[in-house]
Amino acid sequence: MSVLAIVLLVVVAVLVLLFVGGYAGNARRRAARAADLRRRVAAANEALAAAHAEDNGWAPSTVEAAAREAFAAQHPGAPIDELHLVQVVDLPGTDADEAVFRVVSHGADHDIRLGRQGGAWVPAAPSGR
Repeated sequence: MSVLAIVLLVVVAVLVLLFVGGYAGNARRRAARAADLRRRVAAANEALAAAHAEDNGWAPSTVEAAAREAFAAQHPGAPIDELHLVQVVDLPGTDADEAVFRVVSHGADHDIRLGRQGGAWVPAAPSGR
């Protein structure tokens, strides 16, 4: 085998390694950016839901306490790691209002839907939405 063939083989091997390394690095960067975008969208959605709830005159502590109680009833003894208001459903009349919370417990997400009955926040019956 000639020296030129060995040099070409080494150059091709280096180029292949650079290509594979660049491709893997780009994939990691895209995944990190996608995760960051998902976090930013979730934070914006949560802020929007909170602003909507406040605009409707809902007391955040009251609605959050009801969500915690509903989660505790459905998952006895499970800790709440995070609690996020993710949706406000403001239909005509106060008894038609709904709030949807995302509860994170032991790394798993759970949705809690609350409705109003006589001014109190209670777990809502599953709807077709």
